[in-house]
Amino acid sequence: MSQSITQGGAAEQEVRQEDQQRINTFNKLNSRLHELQAGVKAKKSELEDLEDAGNELMLLDDDQVRFVVGESFYHAGTEETEEQLQEVTSGVEQEISNMNKELLEIQESMASLKKELYGRFGNTINLEE
Repeated sequence: MSQSITQGGAAEQEVRQEDQQRINTFNKLNSRLHELQAGVKAKKSELEDLEDAGNELMLLDDDQVRFVVGESFYHAGTEETEEQLQEVTSGVEQEISNMNKELLEIQESMASLKKELYGRFGNTINLEE
């Protein structure tokens, strides 16, 4: 099955099945790229909040801290809370790292697809975000 595309009086260009699959793949990658970018932004905000919490914890004079788990609080020692905060922080940092790796892979794949599709269709196709 093939279709033709025409833009602004340019010559018709046949869209083959494999071309359509590449376009669809590009669109899926583009959607995932935007999801990951939003996720990284949210995780960075969470990381800043955790760092702020760590700084506040250092300034506390109390030996006991109320720690939130889900929707409830429990009392914990300052050292225990620092350890838990460090574990959560390193987990978030790892998630950000993994997301950034996936972002790079997606960007490379998208660049390759852009090159192929622009090579085939020229200016008759728009693959910008």
